[in-house]
Amino acid sequence: MRTRRAAVVSALAAMSMLTVGACGATAEKKETGKSKEPVTGMRIMVPNTPGGGYDTTARTAAKVLEDTKIASGIQVFNLPGAGGTVGLQRTVNEKGNGKLAMQMGLGVVGAAYTSKSKATLSQTTPIAKLMEEAGAIVVPKDSPYKTIDDLVTAWKKDPKNVAVGGGSSPGGPDHLLPMQLAKTVGIDPKKVNYISYDGGGELLPAILGNKIAFGASGFGEFLDQIEAGQVRVLAVTSEEPIDTLKDAPTLKSSGIDMVFTNWRGIVAPPGISDADKKVWIDSLTAMHGSEEWEAELTKHGWTDAFTTGDEFATYLTEQDKAVADILTELGLA
Repeated sequence: MRTRRAAVVSALAAMSMLTVGACGATAEKKETGKSKEPVTGMRIMVPNTPGGGYDTTARTAAKVLEDTKIASGIQVFNLPGAGGTVGLQRTVNEKGNGKLAMQMGLGVVGAAYTSKSKATLSQTTPIAKLMEEAGAIVVPKDSPYKTIDDLVTAWKKDPKNVAVGGGSSPGGPDHLLPMQLAKTVGIDPKKVNYISYDGGGELLPAILGNKIAFGASGFGEFLDQIEAGQVRVLAVTSEEPIDTLKDAPTLKSSGIDMVFTNWRGIVAPPGISDADKKVWIDSLTAMHGSEEWEAELTKHGWTDAFTTGDEFATYLTEQDKAVADILTELGLA
């Protein structure tokens, strides 16, 4: 049993590891960068509700692209549903549309399996991995659980009556995180009462309204509420403490041997031209090199994990296999 559990821990740690015309994203000049004409016509789809991690990442990237004059007139819009796979299907349907890209991440990888999606990430055009983010275990300010030990003790006594919420469907990071935490502390994941919300925008009111005992998600989802004292962080899932949350212990420092990291990236529809792919990659590469983006990484507590093109495609393939293996073990794929 210990060997099987260790294998899953290792696999999860590895993870820390509006229809438009089908024409290309263009710029007045194809070169990107502050000294060139801004790229125009870009649209970024967010496949879940406003206020969540994908939404925050997409809107932050769009703002930096605009502020640095790399691009102008970027439209960010939400198309939620089925853990991100409604957006994934739309992206695949937009074959050849070089103006469109989709914000995505580990959640969409898992949802493609658990939602039995006909559209797959292997059909998309990988553009860039933008960042990684540690998870957090959070409770409302008036929660009886003051420490992660308090929570785990109560959870182990009655797992079905200690509801945990996450901003992703089964197979997504907010689902995998508490399932892995349960395994690590000796709780049968099949007994976990996991309630799925479509993104952090829906999860947060559930936490604040005491509809769940605790939330498990990327800590960036809750920064404003943490600073306002509405939400308390019991632990973060990173290897090392997070500067943005100086008072929050890691799971490892609390005696729970587990690390878990989420990531987010951008993909485009299948069949876009090499020129359109280059516009996206060059624009995001220029953004990544800006002081403005560096400041946003620091502000949100995100870890820089930028890769593009073929390197990101290889990473996606590896993530897809890791997630498929884990979901199969949990009986979800």
